[in-house]
Amino acid sequence: MTLRPTQHDGTHPRPTLMREDWESLDGPWSFAHDDADRGRAERWYAPALEAAAERDVFDRTITVPFVPESEASGIHEPGFHPVVWYRREITATARPGHRVLLHLGAVDHEAHVWVDGRLAGHHVGGQTAFTCDLTDLLDDGDQHVVVVRAFDDPHDPELPRGKQDWREQPHGIWYERSTGIWRSVWLEHVPDQHVAGFHWEFDMPRARVEVSLRLARRPAPGTTVRVALSAGDEALGTVEIAAHDTRVQGVVDVPAVRNTQDRDRLLWSPEHPHLVDVSLQVLEGGEVRDIAASYLGLRTTGIDRGHFLLNGEPYFVRSVLEQGYWPTSHLTAPTLEAYREEVELIKELGFTAARLHQKVEDPRFLFWADKLGLLIWGETANAYAFSPRAAAALTSEWTEIIEQCRPHPSVVTWVPMNESWGVRDLADSAPQKDLTIALTALTRALDPTRPVISNDGYELTGGDILALHDYTTDADQLAAHYADEDATEATIAGRGPQRRRPVDDAAQHLHPDAPVMVTEFGGIAYAAEGTWGYATVSSAEEFETKVGGLFAALNSSPVLAGHCYTQLTDTLQEANGLATADRRPKLDAAVIRALVTGLDQA
Repeated sequence: MTLRPTQHDGTHPRPTLMREDWESLDGPWSFAHDDADRGRAERWYAPALEAAAERDVFDRTITVPFVPESEASGIHEPGFHPVVWYRREITATARPGHRVLLHLGAVDHEAHVWVDGRLAGHHVGGQTAFTCDLTDLLDDGDQHVVVVRAFDDPHDPELPRGKQDWREQPHGIWYERSTGIWRSVWLEHVPDQHVAGFHWEFDMPRARVEVSLRLARRPAPGTTVRVALSAGDEALGTVEIAAHDTRVQGVVDVPAVRNTQDRDRLLWSPEHPHLVDVSLQVLEGGEVRDIAASYLGLRTTGIDRGHFLLNGEPYFVRSVLEQGYWPTSHLTAPTLEAYREEVELIKELGFTAARLHQKVEDPRFLFWADKLGLLIWGETANAYAFSPRAAAALTSEWTEIIEQCRPHPSVVTWVPMNESWGVRDLADSAPQKDLTIALTALTRALDPTRPVISNDGYELTGGDILALHDYTTDADQLAAHYADEDATEATIAGRGPQRRRPVDDAAQHLHPDAPVMVTEFGGIAYAAEGTWGYATVSSAEEFETKVGGLFAALNSSPVLAGHCYTQLTDTLQEANGLATADRRPKLDAAVIRALVTGLDQA
């Protein structure tokens, strides 16, 4: 059977590298809080606890992948619980020539994993996936015990925390904490030698795709990797590459792109999200050892003369701030269908892009952005304090994020830092300034194909996009800030709409062609008393007038290359969404779409 990820239903937890032999471990797990942190000393990870001890320790049941702070988990205890444990029996058999892999989509923040009482893996970083090879640790038989310990200090300001509140109750723009497993857990059986990673770059002028694969182990002599691209029944190109190391790179020519008058039918964009299936095979001595599948989008991104470019042409970005938070399930969508519905809602409201704010979204959300056509600003959670330890934690996690999100064509821009979070004294601190410069350079080194924003909002020290936050809620004043080039230059040269320098003294690191975008504006609250917003209105008519005026102010600017409205949905006390927390638009969707696009409802 040929795997076609582009026709998939969006349930696979890693849609950019799929095989058929996998099993979800989402669902009920035994669970325990460990506030005294005694579990390791008492060997809670042992495979066969006595019945009485098991009742005392793993005395509750949690629904994975929902965090214990959430209602959906079945635990629903939002207080401070820095150490949590999970336990589950699995069925797995080690087969000759194959490996048994346990994948964990994300565990916040530090995880230890045991199988049958033996340590299988350790991972630090709450937003990225990791894999444990269980094969050589399994006891005899096919029934085994997996135990996960997660540690997440809610009072540590040096960890990348994003919107997770350090106070017991959410306040301001901060939300409930997320401790432990918050993305899918799954088993996969793979050959000993297999594709462990895949990403790509599209070279449009040369009509080719540059592919890079990572093999699980050093290849035996004569190993090759076969890569084939197809669009439906149309074969686009094939290459077989000799594998001399674990990193295998090659070029797939795509002759159909050479006809520049016909290539648009194959290019990916929000208006035409055409995806290409990728077949990956590892061969040893001509015999197929591994078969996997991925997909890609034939698209390029860049900047030029103040424009954001998509496929070599200026593209005005209409974006919305996406917190990715649900009332009953927090940072995890309540159902897999909700990821598709979220993308559909964003597009229905007239946006072409979403800025994922202070989190890394589930790969299945990114799959639907790829499939349905939505540009994604890829961001990460930031810390609240600066130190060498904080810089190392952010750098390490950001490196993993880029590697894991890079295969998604929808991700078109990288945002490692937001509003100087974690570097709040940047203007007066050379080390903090240097961190943002270094992160920008690191991002470009890891992925030279996408623009980078050094510090979204203000105090930009470099990067490729001049991203400003402007919460001026008077439409005339907002329009005046960007009425023409002189007004925009004055706005940038001054103290800035948010009372902090838009561009730092290190502006020599900013790309000279950098387009100007207002990447946060709006924040109008139309909700119950006690909620929060940059301005509050009390009726649907007032909401439409206020929000419409702000969109009109920025849509009329001849200088801006895009904008991002705050925000898509109400989130707890931050009730400034265009939709309620349960995803109901506050105005008719067609009305909001007209405001966003500046076009008539028809």
